[in-house]
Amino acid sequence: MNIVIFGAGAIGSLFGGILAKNANVVLIGRKNHVEQIKKKGLRIKGKTNAVVDISAFECVEDVLFSPDLVIISVKSYDTENAVNEIKKILGKNTYVMSLQNGLDNIEKIKKVVDKKRLFVCITTHGSVFSKPGVIIHTGIGKTKIGSIEKNIFVEHKFVDLFNKSGIKTNVSNDIMYDIWAKGVVNSSINPLTCFFKCKNGYILKNPILEKLMEQVCYESVSGAKACGFNLVYEDALDLTKEVIYDTSDNFSSMLQSIQNGCKTEIDSINGYIAKTGKKFGVDVSLNEILVYIVSNLC
Repeated sequence: MNIVIFGAGAIGSLFGGILAKNANVVLIGRKNHVEQIKKKGLRIKGKTNAVVDISAFECVEDVLFSPDLVIISVKSYDTENAVNEIKKILGKNTYVMSLQNGLDNIEKIKKVVDKKRLFVCITTHGSVFSKPGVIIHTGIGKTKIGSIEKNIFVEHKFVDLFNKSGIKTNVSNDIMYDIWAKGVVNSSINPLTCFFKCKNGYILKNPILEKLMEQVCYESVSGAKACGFNLVYEDALDLTKEVIYDTSDNFSSMLQSIQNGCKTEIDSINGYIAKTGKKFGVDVSLNEILVYIVSNLC
């Protein structure tokens, strides 16, 4: 299978490096990262240790084949630009998969990609960008793949490839529900780690912070319900705590963005929940406060 990963950051590089065991993978990333991969290979440390000989380019124009799958792994605020770039290499048989945080990526991608060919990958694996050419796999997580318009045959094809390569993956029964479930989790963890400049695990070590996390989770679940997704607060809270435990030594991706002086995805997570919640008359005041705080930390 020929795969192009557009957005070779921490998680895109991790998945690309692992999938390269059983597929022809090309990474599209930033100049310094690409140059080091070409010189020394992609080096993965931590939970996975490998040096992967993998193709890497700065531009999609350098891809000389029509891919079977393009995985978009950019920050949510770069999704529209990513879609406009990848459409240059999309063939009639190419599938597109979003491997991203955020609640608004699918509506952006659907403007260019036929929803019949659109898939989503949701993961709780942890990965950080160490330096050009080097990423650290910080935590083993759970991964699901689902199609926007149910395509069981292709879903299983991708799931089988991921499992064969070493990424334990299941088929999602309802990928839009799972996107919202992950969005609720991210809304309850990431902004709090930014404000307190802490690892994920500290949230459950500080009683006040844990209570705040529970309140944000409740409010975000209310927003999801207003949008037609029947999330159960107790289940969402259990999932949030499970993710905190599993990634206790990780700095959230949102905090990493702030530490690196980059824009965060707050508008596509808490901001999206606040915007849609207000439209349906849901109290989203905590999410609005978190958007304001994190936006002013950047």
